[in-house]
Amino acid sequence: MTWYIRKATPDAAPVVREIARESWHAAYDEFLGAERVANTVAEWYAIEELEAADREDATFLLAGRGRDGDGDGSDDAIAGFAHVGAADDDPGVAHLFRLYVRPTAWGDGAGTALLERVESDLRNACDRLRLVVLADNEVGVSFYESSGFERVETRDAELGDGLEEYAYEKSL
Repeated sequence: MTWYIRKATPDAAPVVREIARESWHAAYDEFLGAERVANTVAEWYAIEELEAADREDATFLLAGRGRDGDGDGSDDAIAGFAHVGAADDDPGVAHLFRLYVRPTAWGDGAGTALLERVESDLRNACDRLRLVVLADNEVGVSFYESSGFERVETRDAELGDGLEEYAYEKSL
């Protein structure tokens, strides 16, 4: 399947939130619980914040089917998104804040297409790409490890409750 990657505009905030909601429930309900996932998505993916999130130092990309990633024009044609920006502590490092794909598109290449575009866009500006994923997110851990990321740290997750997260890096 061919995926088209394009920069998101502020009007994409609702579909980004919907993809986050679907992905979070599929990946995290088992160990975080559905209510906690719903509350986290509501907090972290507030529409107003998403609309303002695309700044000079950060970019949202969308993966979609059809011409220019819009497919038939419906939100369902957008299968995933990535949010990347500069790392605060190191100018040679970019941070992949978020990369989520609708569970119905897992394994279809949307995540890989997004990651390849992120890496291509960053190669001239950065040496490395860094990310953090919850250790219990088997889908995410497997995806990043199979995409050439190396685990550089294990630490307590910001979500608390004894959860761990892995920090990964990849040379660009």
